[in-house]
Amino acid sequence: MKPAIKALLLDMDGVLYHGEKAIPEALEFMLRVGDMPHAFITNNPILPPASVADRLEGMGFKRPDEQRIITSAEATAIWLAKQKTDFRYFAVGAEGLHLALSERGQEDRQQADFVVVGEGPGIDFESITTGTNLILKQGARLVSTNPDHSVDAHHEGSHRVLPGGGALVAPFAVATGIQPVIIGKPQPLLYEMAAERIGASMAGCLMIGDRPDTDIAGAARLGMKTALVRTGRFARGTPYPVELPSPDWDIDSLSALSQIIF
Repeated sequence: MKPAIKALLLDMDGVLYHGEKAIPEALEFMLRVGDMPHAFITNNPILPPASVADRLEGMGFKRPDEQRIITSAEATAIWLAKQKTDFRYFAVGAEGLHLALSERGQEDRQQADFVVVGEGPGIDFESITTGTNLILKQGARLVSTNPDHSVDAHHEGSHRVLPGGGALVAPFAVATGIQPVIIGKPQPLLYEMAAERIGASMAGCLMIGDRPDTDIAGAARLGMKTALVRTGRFARGTPYPVELPSPDWDIDSLSALSQIIF
């Protein structure tokens, strides 16, 4: 009997692609998904949804609706707006973060309500100093788009490990003694936003990801079905962390998952 799955939530890096190349099984899998309700959620705040959609299309996937792509940058902006209407912010990170925040708040290096740290270029001595003083002297809250200590990337065909949001926010936390509010997976907001946009209940969703500590743990705590695919950071043969919720399916590829759910 096939499991009763009404909708899919998918991580992308390590699940659908490596670097700028699609995982072949992922192309086949997404063709089978077809019109089934689905959304893409990512802790990566670097690119805005439109650029993510362009990137997926460039790899050979059908271009997804931008509303089905939820990044930690967008989730962070929405969370900040719920805390304070017309919030002021000082942000450290790449284009996607700045675009998302500018749609709902106002940049202010002098009287920011929030110091927001994402991923990508931007962190240096001056930005750490500015953020530290905003937190200690102005009472700004420290916020991180995601907790990942490191992320995978590819440059000129070679694999690279880059510092993630959890690493980049660390200097601000150490300098101030203040721990950041974390927005991305495994926190609930990304999952909740995605399920709402596709009109799905948590119980009817399957989360597909490659990281036990973020993708799987967060979804399992919300009552979702989970599938760990070992095509990304968590390689085949690596023992599953006993302290984390176990996935419903622990599989080598999306091809194997396709046989289970379709």
